[in-house]
Amino acid sequence: MAYIALYRKFRPGTFDEVKGQDAVVTTLRNQLRTGRIGHAYCFNGTRGTGKTSVAKILAKAINCENPVDGNPCNECAMCKAINAGSSMNVVELDAASNNGVANIREIVDEVRYYPTEGKYKVYIIDEVHMLSTGAFNALLKTLEEPPSYVVFILATTEVHSIPITILSRCQRYDFKRIKLETITERLLELCEREQIGTEEKAMRYVAKLADGSMRDALSLLERCVSYYAGQELTYDRIMEVLGTVDVETFAKALRYIHDGRVTKIIRLLDEMTVAGRELPRFIVDLTWYLRNLLLAQSGEDLSEALEMSGDQMKMLAHEAKVYTPEELMRYISVLCELTNRLRHESQKRVLIEMTVVRLCRPQTDVNTDAVLDRIRRLESELAVLKRTGVAAPVAEPEEEAPKEKVKLAMPEHILDVARNWDSMCGMMQNPLKITLLACTPSLSKSGNLQIVCNAQTDYDLLMSEQHIEQIEQAIEKTIRHKVTVEVRQIGEAEAASDVVDLRDVAEDRLGDIEIEFI
Repeated sequence: MAYIALYRKFRPGTFDEVKGQDAVVTTLRNQLRTGRIGHAYCFNGTRGTGKTSVAKILAKAINCENPVDGNPCNECAMCKAINAGSSMNVVELDAASNNGVANIREIVDEVRYYPTEGKYKVYIIDEVHMLSTGAFNALLKTLEEPPSYVVFILATTEVHSIPITILSRCQRYDFKRIKLETITERLLELCEREQIGTEEKAMRYVAKLADGSMRDALSLLERCVSYYAGQELTYDRIMEVLGTVDVETFAKALRYIHDGRVTKIIRLLDEMTVAGRELPRFIVDLTWYLRNLLLAQSGEDLSEALEMSGDQMKMLAHEAKVYTPEELMRYISVLCELTNRLRHESQKRVLIEMTVVRLCRPQTDVNTDAVLDRIRRLESELAVLKRTGVAAPVAEPEEEAPKEKVKLAMPEHILDVARNWDSMCGMMQNPLKITLLACTPSLSKSGNLQIVCNAQTDYDLLMSEQHIEQIEQAIEKTIRHKVTVEVRQIGEAEAASDVVDLRDVAEDRLGDIEIEFI
């Protein structure tokens, strides 16, 4: 027997099997029980929410010889014929490819004849909004006063495109996006039936990517099953197959944007492109991450609304302290605008990189939100100057003198730490891991490794004796050498670019520094 895709294999056959559309199902079953069957229905909703499936179930139920509590029996001759697609009484029309007047006139001519079997003739018109104006006009009169044995079911994802004269003659049912928990339960149930090893966290992530569509969830699951044939579908494997980005990457990207590290964020985007990640999808997910940060700043328990694990919630709460609500709202506004533009843009990567640079450098942006952001930063700097009693020096611009080569006396094992910085950070748990990735490894005056923080919250976290000990142990395990770690917060009159990043030194990206090993 030929292989059947999961979304077709497990398509609901009765109302009881329909998931996430309780209001629609209950209403239709009550109509069937009482015999109050409408002559025209309009099923509206996003893709994969069950519109066509419910239409077919309704077509079977009203023609079934032995209905059970409003459900078709799926055993009688009529149910079997409809399931096999051989019934002359159920006609499916794809309006996307059959949208002309001639196609609708064929239906108008056919409705004159009584059904050859069963009680009703059912016409299911999918993507009905694709019909032409002439086709809608041809359908209008028949839809208003059809014969008693005819039922029309119109399915659409764009109900606003259907003429109001058509809608007013139909019973309208809106199919909601299916809840995350409902899709997760269904995926776990199907994996058990198909004897596919998995874990709830992995299926929950697939359900989240499906965005309320059961069909999309099953298609994504099938991709993962095909790649890891016979193996357990773990969370990490799901992430690898679907080309998705973890929360840590969003946190790191946002830190780069906030600190104005253009090179770092461009390099991160390049790494994701090489790894096969879709940058437009990354922008959408980053926007949701920003939304979660904004909600986390409320201080309330939002674990259910944010749909995150306890570890991720802990990291989110720490990261939320780094940014102001105004900054987050500006980022969200710019990224939402970017998402809209990407739909019609051919050079998507260029547009994404340009927007990211614009976020990194608000001084180059003439947008109102960016100007307000610059004003807030200037007010903050002015408040610091007033508090310290130091006046900002005003000097005449001078020609920049050529830079001299600076000698940096450095122990070689400290440079080894810089070379293995990302690996060492990867050994940590969040929020310590993402905090270290956002900090700069540098060299103290005493010749020790100095971790320089941009934010007060990062400094407070790293100053814990327990965390210092964990960092030193991870370094010793990585480079086989004991290193003393110091933590410093960037000074009030100091810029992030003033700090010597040992990773740049290790990769010889600082031409004005000459290393002298001691």
